[in-house]
Amino acid sequence: MPDTPKPGVPALRPVDFALLGEALRRGARDLRQAKGFALVFAGVYVLGGWLMAWITQVTGQSYWLVFAAVGFPMIGPFAAVGFYDISRRIEQGRPLDWMQIFSVVLRQSKRQLPSISAIIIVVFLFWFFLAHMIFALFLGLSTMTNVSSSYEVFLSANGLTMLAVGTVVGAGFSTLLYMITVLSLPMLLDREIDFVTAMITSFQYVAAHPVPMLAWAAFIAVFALVSMLPLFLGLFLSLPLLGHATWHLYDMLAQGPEPDTPEALPA
Repeated sequence: MPDTPKPGVPALRPVDFALLGEALRRGARDLRQAKGFALVFAGVYVLGGWLMAWITQVTGQSYWLVFAAVGFPMIGPFAAVGFYDISRRIEQGRPLDWMQIFSVVLRQSKRQLPSISAIIIVVFLFWFFLAHMIFALFLGLSTMTNVSSSYEVFLSANGLTMLAVGTVVGAGFSTLLYMITVLSLPMLLDREIDFVTAMITSFQYVAAHPVPMLAWAAFIAVFALVSMLPLFLGLFLSLPLLGHATWHLYDMLAQGPEPDTPEALPA
């Protein structure tokens, strides 16, 4: 069956910027062909963003929205499996059947995806806890200032230092999550391997190709952050595009140059 995972870790070819551009092109093609799926899968995260912002406002602690907005892309991979399967079906010329795609996503609950998802959640929660500690360390003594309404406190010396430290620490967490998931998530859909092997393979590949892969990470981070600014509505574009493109990047790395572009995508 086409959905039967192949055994073992694939041999991954080197990556370059031409390959990244081709992955984006194919991702945009898939987005145009599967707009309905983009609305459904990305809609879950748009609603989640709205709920996150609403809870933050209701609790009167709006400064948490800063940390939540930075951490929100960390949980984006949970929507990825659906986009991966859609791209795989388009590449194979198979129909985009709603029931079959949802069954593939649900079937991952019996494989390795819950384990790697649990790790992502733990890292996300640890970052959230550490962000609170960073805030308390630099602004915890500002008892006479309501940071929920007086945002000028963030322009103080302690406020700017807190933002700088929080940004560096948050970037470190995001980079770690990117390195262990960028290839492991599509690999777990495609291959019958354990999640630890998939994460190690992904981490080692990024470490072996730091320039293009970290440039890809920077693009994802900026694109995802900007897409959240207009009330999270940009996620309707960024999540599907990045999800489809990530699958094609993995697929091209795992299978080598496509027959129709043997010279355009040098190894």
